[in-house]
Amino acid sequence: MNILIVRLGALGDIVHALPAAAALRAAMPDARIDWLVDAKHRPVLDLVHGLDRIVTLNGSSVSAWIDVVRRLRQVPYYAALDMQGLMKSAVLARASGARRIAGFSIWHLREKTARPFYSATDDFMDSGDQRASHHVIYKNLHLLRVIGVDTERVVFPLVDVESPVADGVQAADGGGPFALLNPGAAWPNKRWPSERFGEVATFLREVRGLRSVVLWGPGDEELAASVVRASNGAAKQAPATGIADLIALSRAATLCVSGDTGPVHLAAAVGTPVVAIFGPTDPDRNGPWAPDDVVVGRYASCRCHYKRQCRNSQWCLEDVSVAEVTAAIQRRLGSSGPGSSRDV
Repeated sequence: MNILIVRLGALGDIVHALPAAAALRAAMPDARIDWLVDAKHRPVLDLVHGLDRIVTLNGSSVSAWIDVVRRLRQVPYYAALDMQGLMKSAVLARASGARRIAGFSIWHLREKTARPFYSATDDFMDSGDQRASHHVIYKNLHLLRVIGVDTERVVFPLVDVESPVADGVQAADGGGPFALLNPGAAWPNKRWPSERFGEVATFLREVRGLRSVVLWGPGDEELAASVVRASNGAAKQAPATGIADLIALSRAATLCVSGDTGPVHLAAAVGTPVVAIFGPTDPDRNGPWAPDDVVVGRYASCRCHYKRQCRNSQWCLEDVSVAEVTAAIQRRLGSSGPGSSRDV
């Protein structure tokens, strides 16, 4: 049986779909499992066990679409599973030529115009099932019911990676445990003020005995530098990192503190303790799923749910204090093991 997963981006959303790929492979060890993704997000899928082919959409031009459809149609798919719920992803799933095109119920699509392109939907969320309130990871897993796979086991099939960048960070300053701080996010209203991240770094050094490494992505180098400047020497800026570096750094870290963005979801996927700071997005749907991880959030009071720009004079995360975040860190890390509290 040939199965196509359609999840084009972004990084965190792809991470949330990985357990569905793992579940498919466990249930159908002899199946062919391919994944359609935007080219810029391919690197994370290159580090995933169990995929037979990664098909990239190389741009938004007509020629790019014609090319990707040609490549998709080289394989006779039994089913295409649209785990994105957009018009774009639904059209591509249909264009793959798969016999069955599966997507979410119309009530739970990001773009309801996608629904006519599906030949099957998982309507469990319309049936009174209490699992309807669960994380998007479970939403993706439940879609597999359309092809007879019913599981809620969450496994992230990420390979072990080697990273000279991560090795260098671990060895710096004499080694010892460290925390990852990630102040960036694609949406400005997902960002907690950088100077407060700096204060958190000071707390981590003085109370938890942890040095802080500040992550940054394209365009965020100055944002990371501002955290370092506000940290009283407690934080250092990470080198430039790729996906493999982020995974290796996360596996080595004692803690990750971040807003709702790709690196925090990678950290959670590899089991790093997480304190997440959430504003316009729902942590019950998009946040860390491990029961021990802690969210400091303002979703209940935010007026800009899932909007990329805040519509108020003060965005909701400005209301999150350093004291709240450090209390969450204390709760997440407890008082034993690496990073345990010092007497102060």
